[in-house]
Amino acid sequence: MTVALDLARTDRNINGCSERPVLRQRGQREVFCGLTGIVWMHRKIQDAFFLVVGSRTCAHLIQSAAGVMIFAEPRFATAILDERDLAGLADANDELDRIVDRLLARRPDIKLLFLVGSCPSEVIKLDLARAAARLSKIHAPTVRVLNYSGSGIETTFTQGEDACLAALVPELPNSDRTAPPSLLVVGALADVVEDQFRRIFADLSIGPVYFLPPRRAGELPPVGGNTRVLLAQPFLSDTAKALEERGAERLLAMFPLGAEGTTEWLRAAANAWNIPERKFRGVVAPCEERAQTALRRYRDQLTGKTIFFFPDSQLELPLARFVSRELSMRTAEIGTPYLHQQHLAAELDRLPDDAVLSEGQDVELQLDRCRASNPDVVVCGLGLANPLEAEGLTTKWSIEFLFTPIQGYEQAGDLAELFTRPLVRRSRLEV
Repeated sequence: MTVALDLARTDRNINGCSERPVLRQRGQREVFCGLTGIVWMHRKIQDAFFLVVGSRTCAHLIQSAAGVMIFAEPRFATAILDERDLAGLADANDELDRIVDRLLARRPDIKLLFLVGSCPSEVIKLDLARAAARLSKIHAPTVRVLNYSGSGIETTFTQGEDACLAALVPELPNSDRTAPPSLLVVGALADVVEDQFRRIFADLSIGPVYFLPPRRAGELPPVGGNTRVLLAQPFLSDTAKALEERGAERLLAMFPLGAEGTTEWLRAAANAWNIPERKFRGVVAPCEERAQTALRRYRDQLTGKTIFFFPDSQLELPLARFVSRELSMRTAEIGTPYLHQQHLAAELDRLPDDAVLSEGQDVELQLDRCRASNPDVVVCGLGLANPLEAEGLTTKWSIEFLFTPIQGYEQAGDLAELFTRPLVRRSRLEV
């Protein structure tokens, strides 16, 4: 017999957020590890390489998650720790130096190398920070070597991106104190989305505008007291803190999911640049109209449907706000691994009052609540999807919202479609 301790407690939001109860649970969790972030990060920084220092399991995870084509040479690999390394019979640092030398000789296009820690490398206390500093001196100025942890111990998978970007912050050049304010958009975005936002910011006369991560290692944006930071992802708490310690000012905003979220996200920047409301509306109104037109084709399929969010990606609150306000879905429970009150203040104010808001997880108790709510769609991690499907529930993998371009006006319809796909699949299977 298994005895489960219910460590749930109810708190209330602070810092001006809506006064609503938050169910906090600490128990067994179902999450991916931070190594998964490499799958989208290696596509973004075109001359960077991610070298995972881990086990064969780590290698299989990344390879399976990426689905790399045989025609493309990926910008990631795994330096596999074997039994001799784990037993201390081999000098792991010597082996690592040898592997990096071979890698850089084979791939002279690499300008930025990340040594990515894993559960095994942390268990044997391999000091990758010192290894990165040593290798950076050896290969300077051609290659910069940095490190961060992608370990799955007490983390969730999107924290891999946060750790990666936080490692980049100390490398950012200081901005010119006499220069006018600049906007730094933080969070990995698909190139097509980044280009769309650049055009909108230009139309609004907001700039100069930089993006972190950049597309190339030599394009690191400057940061300082005249930098205004706009987060594009809600899970970048360590990166935001590091930027604020460099003197940057974070703009309070919703996140750019759906027409409403994108407008309010852009408005935060427009307000910081004192853009008149008439000009702002003139720029964004046509974009909003296109987004609303795209959403109409999916609204009929989703209106009134119940959705349940398990905690996994930290995108759950902006996604729940989007489906409830723009697609008229009912949110039974909105679970998130970590609830950053300040970063999500604007999202919290727009969540439906009747939804259960939960932070952390005791998976068995949450599964019971999910079954009791009998939702039409369940957004969850890969580990829960198949068992729930076997019980007759319709699921959507939360990791797909990271792999798919969903930010901005032009992607609002694509975002809505992600929620309709499992329902369409279910209807076809029942015929």
